[in-house]
Formats: sequence, C-alpha cells, structure tokens
Amino acid sequence: MPSKIPAGATPPLMVLASGLAAFGAYFAMYAFRKPFAAATFGDVHGWHFAIDYKSALLIAQVLGYALSKLIGVRVIAEFGRQGRGALILALIGSSWLALVLFALLPAPWNVACLFLNGLPLGMIWGLVFSYVEGRRVSELLGAMLCASFILSSGVVKSVAVLFLHAGVAEAWMPAVTGAAFVPVLLVSLWWLERMPPPDAQDEAERTARTPMRRADRAAFLRAHGLSLVLLVSGYVLLTGIRDFRDNFAAELWTAMGYGGSAAMFSTSELPVAVISLGGLAMLMLVRDNMRALLAMHAMILLGAALLGLSTVAFQAGLLAPLPWMILTGAGLYLAYTPFNAMLFDRMIAAIGTAGNAGFLIYIADTSGYAGSVVLLLFRSLAAPKVQWLPFFIDISYLTAVAVGVLTLLSAIGFAARDRSERSHVAV
Repeated sequence: MPSKIPAGATPPLMVLASGLAAFGAYFAMYAFRKPFAAATFGDVHGWHFAIDYKSALLIAQVLGYALSKLIGVRVIAEFGRQGRGALILALIGSSWLALVLFALLPAPWNVACLFLNGLPLGMIWGLVFSYVEGRRVSELLGAMLCASFILSSGVVKSVAVLFLHAGVAEAWMPAVTGAAFVPVLLVSLWWLERMPPPDAQDEAERTARTPMRRADRAAFLRAHGLSLVLLVSGYVLLTGIRDFRDNFAAELWTAMGYGGSAAMFSTSELPVAVISLGGLAMLMLVRDNMRALLAMHAMILLGAALLGLSTVAFQAGLLAPLPWMILTGAGLYLAYTPFNAMLFDRMIAAIGTAGNAGFLIYIADTSGYAGSVVLLLFRSLAAPKVQWLPFFIDISYLTAVAVGVLTLLSAIGFAARDRSERSHVAV
C-alpha cells in the first residue's frame, strides 16, 4: 500500500486532489449502477407481467440497494480505516459480474441480476465518505464528493446512449459502460488510500470519529430519535422523487419532446451541481457547528421551495422544459445533498458525541430507498395509466410541502436545544 501523505504537505493541493479522488471513486461506482436506466427496454421477449420490464429492473436493483443500506447501518458504523479500498474494489467487482450475468440470462430470470447488482453497491457511499468526514475541510470535500452523484448519473447515461448508438446491445450496454470507468475507479482509490487521517485540530473542532458499537448506536437513538424521525421522513420523500427523476429521465425528456438526445442527460445536471454544491461548500466558513447545522436546515427548506415554485412556473408556461428540469434538480439536490454529507457530520460535531456520520447516513438511506421502492410500486400498480410527466409534477408538489414542514419542525427543535444549552452555560 502506498505511503500516506504527510498532513502538512501542500494542504490546498492535497485538499483538491483528495476531493477529486472521492469524486472519482463514487462517480465510477455510478457507471456500474445507472447505465441501464438510459435504455427503455420497450419490447423484451419473455416478459409477460403486469409491471413493465424496466420498472421491474429498477425495483429489483433498489431492493438490493436498500438491503445493502440496511446491512451498512452496522457494517459502516463499525468499520475502521483498514481495508476500505480493497472492500470497495471487491463490492464493485461483484456488481459488475452481476451485470455480465444480466446480459447472459434471458428475461425474466435476468431481473434477479439487478438485485445482485444493487446489493454490494449500497455500502460504497459510506466507505468513500469515511475518508473525508470529521475534518475542518469536510464541507469542501463533501461537496466535491456529492457532485459525483449529481453529475455522474447524467454523464453515465450519456455514455450509455453513445454505446447504444455504436451498436452495443441493450442487455450488454450496462456491463460495457461499467468496464469503461474502471481506470477512474483505480486511480481514485489509489489516492484515497494515501490520505492522512484527521489531525488533532480536526478532532478538536469536529469531534473524534470512531466506530460505533451496538450500545453506542442504541444510546444515540434514544437521545436523538425524534430529530432523526423528522429529518429521515423528509429524506424518504426526497429519495423517492430524486430516484424517480433520475431513473425515468429518458421518459420525462421524451414526454417533453427531447427523446433520444444523449446530451440532455448531462446538460441538465451540470448547472444543478454548481447551484446545489456551491452553498454546501460555503458552509465550511461557518465554524460554529450548531449554526452550520441550522444553516443546512435552511438549505433544505430553500430546496423544497425551489422544487415547488419552479413546478408552478412550468405549469403556468413561464419555464421551458430544460430550465424547469434544471431548477427542479437544483431544488431536489439542495434539499437532498446535505443528508448525504455534512448534515449528519455537523450533527455529530454539534452534539459532541464521539461516533461517525456513516451510521446516521445509513439509517436515512435505508429508509429513503424503501420509500423509493414504494413509489415505484405505486406508480406501476396503483397508477399505471398516469403519464410520467403528470406523475412527476404531482409528487413534486407533495414533496415540496411535506419536506418544508418536517424540516421546519426539526430546525425548531435544534434551535430550542441550542438556546437551552447556551442558557445553562451562561448560568
């Protein structure tokens, strides 16, 4: 294994390189998870079920991904610093083998391969995030990492469409797309393994990050369960609509008259990344952990408002399809991104309890992807005749209102806790 970089060596360059490495590692993972969503799988021989074939693939993969998140609540909470890179390679490698099996097996049997594809990938985020959490520059590193899942899905689907246009069969396209991103994965992991751990000043400002055993996790949930319920309930809605927008982007663009354009997948997501992650990175300047936590609540509220108001403008004819997709994406990711990075990192720091943010992220993700499965099943079974675009508009309004209310209640709770603690200190 390569030697570690000294903590004091050219910090700005080290921060930039480390952020790019985290970005690259998770970006590459998406090439093994999302390329099949670029295909429509309109006429599949051997498929004769009530749920359409693509929805069945998505449900199978999300079920595997959600189960992986559930397993990760314990694994990521207890996993140390040793062996992270090797485990990431093993997990992604097994997911690629599932894509190869998907191409080799006929329908309906190959649907199970998407479950096997999603099962190892759910733990990648927690492993990659463990490299960047608990640092004074975690907001900047976390923003760069979060940029990966905003940009990667669109870019990966664009690459997948190019492979389809080049003559690669729909069944083989996911495995071929994943293989194309292996060099990015290897280089990124090589650098992540060279990162030094958080130093003493990092731990003084952000609290030491340690494995959380079962008793530690239970004690944390007893003390802060209500706050988590409010936050995670909003996150369930955000995950469901974010996955729907991502997985059925091809159908949404077709409904708006842009079907078959490879560029639209990535064109709409680049501004989303700039808008949503700029604010997250700026929170690095807020040194007080509780104030930063409340500022993230404000970001989530802003995102919910942007999601709802931009949809009103689109229906009123004030926004064209592309700017509407950009603004709904920006609203979604302004609200969604803090949960995957700095919200729980700052929550740990503000509370002052030794632990790790991965545990909280995986509680949220397990619930979130269960919500995503429920939304897919509802669309496929309870509302199969509802067109993609009207359905997306309806759930955009529901999510905007519900997330706004839940987040406001959570912010009020944390603000009251902060006032109480400050008054005790003053006394």
